[in-house]
Amino acid sequence: MKIANILGAASLCAMATAAAAQDAELLVLDYPGFENPAFHTTYTAKHGQSPTFSFFGDEEEAFQKLRSGFRADVTHICGGSVAKWIESGIIEPWDTSRFPEYANLDTNLTGISVGGGDQVFFIPTDWGSTAIAFNPEKVTAEDVASLQVFANPAFAGRLSIPDNVDDAWALAYLATGVSDWSTATDEQFEAAAAWLRSVHPNLRTYWTDPAELAQLMSTGEVLVSWAWNETYPTMKDEGRPIGFQREATEGSSVWLCGLVNMVDSQGSEDKAYDYVNAFIDPSTTVPLVATGWGHSNAAAMAAQISAEDLEASGLGPIPGPVFAQVAVSNAQREKHAETFEMIKAGF
Repeated sequence: MKIANILGAASLCAMATAAAAQDAELLVLDYPGFENPAFHTTYTAKHGQSPTFSFFGDEEEAFQKLRSGFRADVTHICGGSVAKWIESGIIEPWDTSRFPEYANLDTNLTGISVGGGDQVFFIPTDWGSTAIAFNPEKVTAEDVASLQVFANPAFAGRLSIPDNVDDAWALAYLATGVSDWSTATDEQFEAAAAWLRSVHPNLRTYWTDPAELAQLMSTGEVLVSWAWNETYPTMKDEGRPIGFQREATEGSSVWLCGLVNMVDSQGSEDKAYDYVNAFIDPSTTVPLVATGWGHSNAAAMAAQISAEDLEASGLGPIPGPVFAQVAVSNAQREKHAETFEMIKAGF
């Protein structure tokens, strides 16, 4: 199937979300965009409506919201946060026997250690790449051949990076020659922090939502950004000028996200399992890739998605360094988060 053929349908589903009835017995805390009904069709087929969704821009925001008393049943987070969430006691293990598609999930994703020993706290659902999005009418391929474009004074005030701890540090480590943060030394951490501080004055903004970034790039306010791959097919579909450089000299990164089960949730535990099953079901694969994300269901990806489709979504295999944004220790993530907040505040 050609992904481009269903982009319009996926967009219509997304626009219909606001008007859809919401199931009060299941509250999902998520990044904006994942409420698309096309990502949980078996749930709505069974229950007649989508879950209720609440949104966050960054996982630290979500964590603090939950620690302050907000109640969710299921939360969508990325691999780097899981150890912290386990240690905090706000999530509990899943029973994988209740997921018929669990055996079809990519073992490269389910095999990544995110804490918990033999218990499974994290069901991988989606993955993607983060690299340099740029306006090819204003920026040359040579300009974006290196991540040092973010330090280039020629683009001062026209640059952006995500307001996201993991993405920002993946960029900084790569830019300073580190492709695995699990082995980063104190000296390498300080070098990455110094690099982030050095590019801070060049930034137009820290973007929080892919739609915000697409708007900034469409208007020309931002010419170069560290961006999730979904920006690439979205802007191409809109006829906007967009390039996606995943082969910078220093490399690009990949991220993995999934669903966690909240402790002391107020909704239906059975519906929580139904929602996870809907997300990892083969029916989610094509609309997920059409939107720009890879699916954790390896069997469905192999059966439904071509190499051409992957390339069009910015997900195809590439040579060169790839930084995996997998789990880090709670202490390291706290250090990343605290330092990032200081850098954004100008310190």
